[in-house]
Amino acid sequence: MNPILLPSNRPAERFYRGGARISAFRGEHGDAPREPEDWIGSTTTVHGDPELGLTTLPDGRVLRDAVEQDPATWLGGDHVARWGADTRLLVKLLDAGQRLPVHAHPHDDFAATHLGRAHGKAEAWYILQGGTVHVGLRQDLEAADLAALVERQDATTLLGLLHEVEVAAGDVVWVPPGELHAIGAGVLLLELQQPEDLSILLEWGDFAIDGAAVGHLGLGFALALAAVNRAARSREELGMLVGRAPESGSVFPAAADEYFRLERIPVDGSTVIGRGFAIVIMSDGEVTIDGRRLRAGSSLLVPDAAGALDATGAGELLVARPPAP
Repeated sequence: MNPILLPSNRPAERFYRGGARISAFRGEHGDAPREPEDWIGSTTTVHGDPELGLTTLPDGRVLRDAVEQDPATWLGGDHVARWGADTRLLVKLLDAGQRLPVHAHPHDDFAATHLGRAHGKAEAWYILQGGTVHVGLRQDLEAADLAALVERQDATTLLGLLHEVEVAAGDVVWVPPGELHAIGAGVLLLELQQPEDLSILLEWGDFAIDGAAVGHLGLGFALALAAVNRAARSREELGMLVGRAPESGSVFPAAADEYFRLERIPVDGSTVIGRGFAIVIMSDGEVTIDGRRLRAGSSLLVPDAAGALDATGAGELLVARPPAP
């Protein structure tokens, strides 16, 4: 099997604004104001929808079905021996056209016990265009106090409880399950996450969503907020969540490795992309892979059966993979 060049896959009418930066990054036309996410190589659907979010292949099949029909070809024998036909990965481009709400995602055990889902939602970001992000509490918070802030929708206090960090292109942010966070307006990032769409919203006043009805994942806030980490992050701990990516090699903290991996590969002449299921994003320059000339913004879906790939040219590749089996 050969790698597959993917067009953008942008679910419409999301609850927050954005999308123009994705169009500019990909070299596409159009500025739909509520298409702030590009789900790349996705076998995951938008929460509550049976199909929205899935990647469609050139032959008309959705990637989820193709992987289920021939998992070893797509994912490799070692991966399938451990996890079956589960890709263990969702990759997105995200353009925050407005500040996102303060929210968190459940961990694996919570998602399995209360939602019947195969994964929680750890995530990590590679910043493409910088701005402000908010991540981790500055002080411990009692459960009753957190519930009261949500009940009265005190967004100003909620946001003020989080560390505010300026990030630039090439920075990375690791968001463990349960960690409160929000992405500031103007930030464009590449996000790796577990393949679920599970968010616990703590505010929703400025967003096109009925947070009181859906922000708790159907569990009620009394239970959903139990998945939130209420422990403070010290400045030292914050440094383990937010940092500068190395110029090459693995970019996320080691704690993310059990969920997903992202490799930064500079190309100046020729190099080799190792074998294995991957989603490759051209972040800069122009590189030829498998006979295809890729420019910045291109995305390539690579099945394991494609083997190792030669890359030639001048630019930078971001190679997203599931955890090592």
